[in-house]
Amino acid sequence: MSDHAIEHDYHLVEPSPWPFFSAVAATVWGLGMVVFFAGLHPRSAEHPNGLMEFFFSRGMDMYGADKVSNGGWFFLILGILMAALVMIGWWRDVIKEGEAGDHTPVVQIGLRYGMIMFLMQEVMFFVAWFWMFFEFGFWHKARAAWNPDILEGAASYAEGYGLNAGGHAITTIDPWNLPLINTLILLLSGTTLTWAHHALVKNDRKAASMGLAITIILGLIFTYVQGLEFVEAYAHRMTETNWLDSNIYGSTFFLATGFHGFHVIIGTIFLAVMWLRLSRGGMTSENHFGFEAAAWYWHFVDVIWLFLFIFVYVAFGLN
Repeated sequence: MSDHAIEHDYHLVEPSPWPFFSAVAATVWGLGMVVFFAGLHPRSAEHPNGLMEFFFSRGMDMYGADKVSNGGWFFLILGILMAALVMIGWWRDVIKEGEAGDHTPVVQIGLRYGMIMFLMQEVMFFVAWFWMFFEFGFWHKARAAWNPDILEGAASYAEGYGLNAGGHAITTIDPWNLPLINTLILLLSGTTLTWAHHALVKNDRKAASMGLAITIILGLIFTYVQGLEFVEAYAHRMTETNWLDSNIYGSTFFLATGFHGFHVIIGTIFLAVMWLRLSRGGMTSENHFGFEAAAWYWHFVDVIWLFLFIFVYVAFGLN
């Protein structure tokens, strides 16, 4: 057999610890989600702040009337930090491979397919939220007519999502206030990002950097405005609106919009990394898939928000 090197279009990576550590991080993060939203250990009256209660009681209890300390946040925050470290390390290695010329045209096709599949699973993630929202929001009267032996408390569905924890009928958040402002902010950010991409393709790095910077600033403003909306909603959760644990409406609304806000934060970080790479002389007009991936992700976030605004804010308010 010949002992010369095999020539091919693929890049064989060196042994990497990141797949293993990503699995560990995902496990801890998943455990944290379960503990925070559902809990794995009941809080006892005898030991409300015991070790098991602190680490494994429901993290959402922090919103309860007792306001006892709990560690429901512990595994959630730990998992998020572990996942962040894995992403930083793994994507740093991918960037180094690209700068070393290891990303051949065939490898770049694989990267594009990977990003497309990632966005597809993100779409299905939000489809689940929309499905839940439409199911309970638009067909609640049909549910109210069901046999109570099949659907417990079926009659409570007659009035939309029923009453909130304070005994008041639910009210939706006014879409023509902060939500409309955030819609305009995201639409504008999509145009500035497109401007930056076209500038990079034309090798106008100064304009590309400026467009990216403006997009990042708009992303931060969006997060700030949504934070104001959530703080206001929480302050009036028992009388004028609803919260996560008030009823089905509060759960679907705030988790759907909250997870979208989380995606906006991720997208903003993604774009900030691209801005740093561009500022340091990275990426060229011909080879800048990292920028394209960030742009795809950001436009995906834009589209999801439009669906949220149209159907969750506006349409349900008219229902």
